Amino acid sequence: MSQGDFVRHMGSDGSAIYGTPSQWQKLHMDFPLLLLLMLLAGVGLFVLYSASGQSAHYVNRQLVYYGVGLMAMLVTAQIPPRFLERWGALPYLGGVLLLVGVLFFGVGAKGAQRWLEIGGFRFQPSEILKVAVPLMLAQYLGKRALPPNFKHVFFALVFIGIPPVLVVLQPDLGTAILIGVSGFFVLFLAGLPKRYLGFAGLAATVALPLMWFYVLHDYQKQRILTMFNPEADKLGSGWNIIQSTIAIGSGGIHGKGWMQGTQSQLDFLPESHTDFIIAVLAEEFGLIGVTLLVGLFLLIIIRCVIICLRAQSAFGRLLAGSITLTFFVYIFVNMGMVSGILPVVGVPLPLVSYGGTSIVTLMLGFGMLMSISTERKRSV
Repeated sequence: MSQGDFVRHMGSDGSAIYGTPSQWQKLHMDFPLLLLLMLLAGVGLFVLYSASGQSAHYVNRQLVYYGVGLMAMLVTAQIPPRFLERWGALPYLGGVLLLVGVLFFGVGAKGAQRWLEIGGFRFQPSEILKVAVPLMLAQYLGKRALPPNFKHVFFALVFIGIPPVLVVLQPDLGTAILIGVSGFFVLFLAGLPKRYLGFAGLAATVALPLMWFYVLHDYQKQRILTMFNPEADKLGSGWNIIQSTIAIGSGGIHGKGWMQGTQSQLDFLPESHTDFIIAVLAEEFGLIGVTLLVGLFLLIIIRCVIICLRAQSAFGRLLAGSITLTFFVYIFVNMGMVSGILPVVGVPLPLVSYGGTSIVTLMLGFGMLMSISTERKRSV
């Protein structure tokens, strides 16, 4: 047997790993995850064409977003985890500065000021923090003894708290919560002591009334009240949820067929190509279509969990675990919102809903997962 037939790799933990790297490993791409993501993107384009009223414009724009996201994932996958760990604070600092810039120079739409426009290109800086916050926390906690002590928990909470406060001022409560949750997941995975979890639960309980009276805007309060009784304002705040649940229920088991849904095709369903796109899928492909999509999401999450468990460092495990859990929360919140069990907070369905910044940010996160997945192949 020649040397070229058998390659010995040494993991960062000192363990020997034997095998010949495949072409995918040389590209630092996790093939099962890549295949599942491409399949999900294909499903998204298929449903988007119908949800957008057979608009080639939206489909072509989404293809561009997927292309940019794929390139971002490929480039990010080439960055060794140890480099991400060393410079993980820079995306966080840059993202916070961009959020400050939004408050002064942001572009407004639908009563909110959430975007920056540079050279005719508009993007939402808050999306960047969904990846930058867990990256920063994984860097900070990964270098320290785990579980974290009080001092490290305190500073971690400061790092977590700054971006959501800036995002709430835009205002965008849904994104602020997701950013905070993505950072909290890192703390949780780092082995946050149970007494801290209990204290956090108590603090959240005390803070809820204060948030209701002093933080939430009237329309945000109305969204929460509508969740409990959408029929109270059928033509106003309850319209979205009522039309969404009608679409989901009318699809039945098998659905009405592609481009045959009445709620979306006749424009009863608002935001059908963005936040409520799964209602279109449910109406046209029924319970079977939704089950297959959920199964695809589940396979992606399982693959991400495998990558997390195989990570070669504390930093890799914390970052991979947080990205995976955040991806799950995206799915849960969107589906809960569309089905009426959660308030409408404007969270898109990952890689299915139409949108640019969210797709690119998600793909950046998956690029980091692929970098972590092939970390042992770099170590010699």
